[in-house]
Amino acid sequence: MKKYLFLVVPILFGFSNAWADVSIQNDQQYLGSDGALHVVGEIQNHFDMPLNQIDIHVTLFSENEVIDKMTTSPMINTLMPGMKAPFDLVILGQKAELVDSYSIEVDYKVTEPKSQVMDITSSKISQDNFDNLVITGIVVNRGDFTANTIAIIATLYDKDGNVAAVSKSLAKPDYLKSNDEVFFLIPVTEKTQTSTIVDYTLVAESEEFAPVPEFPFGSLLLLAGSVSAYVILTRYASRSIPNLVCALNLR
Repeated sequence: MKKYLFLVVPILFGFSNAWADVSIQNDQQYLGSDGALHVVGEIQNHFDMPLNQIDIHVTLFSENEVIDKMTTSPMINTLMPGMKAPFDLVILGQKAELVDSYSIEVDYKVTEPKSQVMDITSSKISQDNFDNLVITGIVVNRGDFTANTIAIIATLYDKDGNVAAVSKSLAKPDYLKSNDEVFFLIPVTEKTQTSTIVDYTLVAESEEFAPVPEFPFGSLLLLAGSVSAYVILTRYASRSIPNLVCALNLR
């Protein structure tokens, strides 16, 4: 697969390093066990400010002809500086068999920061009775007030470092009082990708709080991992800056 990346330089009100503000990384396409085509990857925030309202626009090609344009969003709502957010665009029907390349455009806005206090303190990966990968662990709210609608996001990688699959699950219950913890379970049901997965990262967020920096939990040969993340709180001026990033992937 040949891969070409290019950026459309946005107007950034004095920012000089526009080429490195946001990037698309580790993206690829694969055909799932249900026949759906997945375009997966990560968007990374190189700003020193948080981003939100992120839209990922994917143009699908067949033999250099545009056959559709679709939009999805990353699985993390507020992307803090330096962090990555996975995405998974699902293409159904006949188009799934026709797509041989795609391009990606990303637009976003700068937003105010949230405290990074949702802490994943342990995790373990195993296989269930149906040979699906299952990630379990504990998430703790280290904030000063209750966190609501807590989601845990897993990004899984192949040996080349590309995103092999992504999965997201809500904690049950999906709220946590200050300093409370809750067990979570994330199923990874893409059996066509299971054999390619060698690493994974986890983050947790809520309506009120942003994720702590993602942490690689190591090779799946270990089938377990743990992390205690340190929280760095920063403050930024509130701005709204629409931007555009493009990537092209040819298979």
